[in-house]
Amino acid sequence: MNEVFARAAAVGARLKARGETVGVAESSAGGLVSAGLLAVPGASAYFAGGAVVYTAQARTALLGITTADMAGMRSSSEPYAMLLAHTVRVRFGTDWGIAETGAAGPSGNRYGDAAGHSCLAISGPVERVVTLETGSTDREANMRAFTLALLDLFGDALATCGQ
Repeated sequence: MNEVFARAAAVGARLKARGETVGVAESSAGGLVSAGLLAVPGASAYFAGGAVVYTAQARTALLGITTADMAGMRSSSEPYAMLLAHTVRVRFGTDWGIAETGAAGPSGNRYGDAAGHSCLAISGPVERVVTLETGSTDREANMRAFTLALLDLFGDALATCGQ
């Protein structure tokens, strides 16, 4: 977890320096992204909130994403990750929304994605979406890998539109 906290601290410092805020929607990372960002002293300056959107019920209750909003897409996909990132940004009124959705393991998901599959998205002044395939069935290792990859993607996005 030290690596997660170190990367989150770097992202948090950059957000604080810029006076920007973030909202988080995560699924198979299970809250590790939010925990990392919140472990930074002074996180309230940039962290608006987060949601672990692990089920369709949570998606509707926490983010208000309806079945109609999901038309033509499935969970654990790049379009869905971007929908999560955009929705959390808009609902929380933040500068940035970041999201993760995938299959931590030890088995794959019902959509045919193998364990270690995750889609990561950033919504804000720049938008990014990528798919990560770890090739691992180790649930904890995948959760850490998904968290680190999302923090890295977010750090890169912040650097791209740096001040």
